[in-house]
Amino acid sequence: MNRLFLRFFALVMLAVTVATVAIYAAITFFFGNPLEEVAQQQASGQIFLLSQYVDQAGTDEWLPRLNKIREITHARLELIPLSTALTTLAADKKARLMRGEVVIDVDSRSFYRRVDLKGERYIGSADEVIHALDLPIDVAPVLKTEVLRYIIVAICLLIPIAIWSSSHWRGLQALEKVADEFGEGHLQVRAQTRKSESIYPLAQRMNQMATRIESLLEAQKNLLHSVSHELRTPIARLEFGLELLRGAAQNPQLEARLTSMEADLAELNSLVNELLSLSKLDQQQSSHFTEFSIASCVQSSLDGLVHMLSGFQVSQDFSDELGRMRGDPRLLTRAISNLLRNAAKYTSQQIDLSARKSTNGDVEILVDDDGPGIPVEEREHIFAAFYRLDRSRDRATGGFGLGLAIAQKAVQVHGGQISVQEAPSGGARFIIRLPAGIALASA
Repeated sequence: MNRLFLRFFALVMLAVTVATVAIYAAITFFFGNPLEEVAQQQASGQIFLLSQYVDQAGTDEWLPRLNKIREITHARLELIPLSTALTTLAADKKARLMRGEVVIDVDSRSFYRRVDLKGERYIGSADEVIHALDLPIDVAPVLKTEVLRYIIVAICLLIPIAIWSSSHWRGLQALEKVADEFGEGHLQVRAQTRKSESIYPLAQRMNQMATRIESLLEAQKNLLHSVSHELRTPIARLEFGLELLRGAAQNPQLEARLTSMEADLAELNSLVNELLSLSKLDQQQSSHFTEFSIASCVQSSLDGLVHMLSGFQVSQDFSDELGRMRGDPRLLTRAISNLLRNAAKYTSQQIDLSARKSTNGDVEILVDDDGPGIPVEEREHIFAAFYRLDRSRDRATGGFGLGLAIAQKAVQVHGGQISVQEAPSGGARFIIRLPAGIALASA
């Protein structure tokens, strides 16, 4: 049974239960308690003897006939004071008793009826009530019949609901699978449904949306890749031209100008390389993954930046107990290196690189600095491509706003997440969290 059917089942059973209570309450309000009517039918023999045999007797024969009924029936007939009977009955039943009607008490399997309304039978009879006990009253079969009836009604409702929800559930599961695959980067996947299925219009809308998203992303990738490649040619020509000019230049001012232009070209060339790296990450395939040590990857990212980090106090805290994983060690190293480069730009003196396993088995790689930190309202935007904080929009820090975007994509390729929060030193703390499922074995 699927979740949709279970919810319908609970809803239908609740509706049937509420309907049963409402029907019983409505019938009781307008026509009286139906169980009392059943009990009165079951006790009709004793009631008939009382009304047709005892009531027809004269003044002297009334009590002897009542005693004869006591002898031939299993029911106990007792005479009790009217005041005693009134204390045991509800308000609506008291009025009926005072009118001389038979009042059924289903729970005690008995009934009450006044002996005489006018005191004509014998002295004091107007103040006495006949209390018939141990009557053959059993409403349990009736209740079981009603319960069975409502259960059959519920089942008859649930069978078509089950058939209807089952077909819908299979279709929704197919759409969920398509959505998961699309979210994982398989942009070519589409929902396959028949026109006769009720979810066909929804599936068509999803396919149209997927096609539109695929075309937009493909156009963006092509544009990014094409522009990056096309820029390489004029950059190479400019570099060659500057080299020729440097060889012919004799003026010191021209030499300084050429040096500045070469720095601009180097910056532009670096931007192109970053753009190409970003576009390649979108095409990364998990089939190219290999097994590697997480600790070795963290160490490699630190070793590759020895010269850049030489002017800072760098602490490291990780061990081989981090285990091994399947992935692209080059991409993960690039992500950690980008975080270290970012820390080197803004730190005052101290950079901390650590890695640990959390209580749920996830691997966490942390990069802390003691710089100015990142405002809370900016933390969700800094991983967007070309996004820069105000304090980094100068040539002193450099960069193009792509380092963190590349780091995020590299981590996401491995099924992980990257986030930022405040470090204990007051600067920024970047956290790479790799899920426990990627770990293979201890190194």
